[in-house]
Amino acid sequence: MHAIEIKNLKKSYKNEVAVKDMDFYVEKGDFFGFIGPNGAGKTTTIQCIMGLLKFDGKISIFGNDNVIDYIEARKLIGFSPQEENLDPFLNVEQALHFTAGYYGLKKDKIKERVELMLKDFGLVKHRKKNTRALSGGMKRRLLLARSLVHDPKILILDEPTAAMDVELRQDFWKLMKRINGEGKTIMLTSHYIEEVEQLCNTICIVNEGKIIAMDKKETIMQDLSNQELKIKTNKPVPSDLIKVEACKIIHENTHTLVVGKDIRKKANGIIKIIEKAGIKIEEIDIRNESLEKVFLRITQTNANQSEALKITPEILKDKK
Repeated sequence: MHAIEIKNLKKSYKNEVAVKDMDFYVEKGDFFGFIGPNGAGKTTTIQCIMGLLKFDGKISIFGNDNVIDYIEARKLIGFSPQEENLDPFLNVEQALHFTAGYYGLKKDKIKERVELMLKDFGLVKHRKKNTRALSGGMKRRLLLARSLVHDPKILILDEPTAAMDVELRQDFWKLMKRINGEGKTIMLTSHYIEEVEQLCNTICIVNEGKIIAMDKKETIMQDLSNQELKIKTNKPVPSDLIKVEACKIIHENTHTLVVGKDIRKKANGIIKIIEKAGIKIEEIDIRNESLEKVFLRITQTNANQSEALKITPEILKDKK
């Protein structure tokens, strides 16, 4: 049984189609990255999963139809929204206590869960503070704690680290890895591609309401990413010397960049061509394209740009 299963999901707003026949599932215990540019349909899809919007299609939460079995389906989900929506008249402890009560937890269990959330999210010393008095980062911690206070099986995070500083974001990553390791299913949307790359096992990329790529992270990177071969030489490499099929080649002074598929396999041949021309190679670096570059490249809306890789001379040299 899948944690989340979506079939033929459609959602329109007047004349605008936000989600188009979307089909996917999230495996139990997975850390699922759901990413795409602004307006891609991510938040709309999440709101449909949460039961906050009417939609066409079917959504199941651990086998519970989220329309027919909506009470059971909602109990299984914890949600941390993109926008802060804390009650300004409650303190931190009350916000957690009331939310746990909404989900029907008994008094002793509420106390246990609230104390655990306060400890896990570093909110113990802030427990009596009014939510209005919290910093942006502390409000984000409280939103996360609130989403987990009823111990749901699924945690949905919509831009969870938007207001966090670097140190707090690192702590959040550690906590989410631990929670996922304990068996909780997590679905994450984020504009920090590094965050998705660090945390997620499965990645689903959406654009214009459609899924354009979905697989395990390693497969996504292998199938969709290019590799970059950077070569520094003692003198410029002639622009017509290296010819590699289906690769982009950029020359600038003594730096040469070759970008494309299977560059590691082609590197020896490229090096031999350069050396045979009497040019000395001083430095060589081969690396995989980052998930961020994959994301930017495949979500280009212009058909002529969707498979093109934009390369500027500045990336030939490492940033200092």
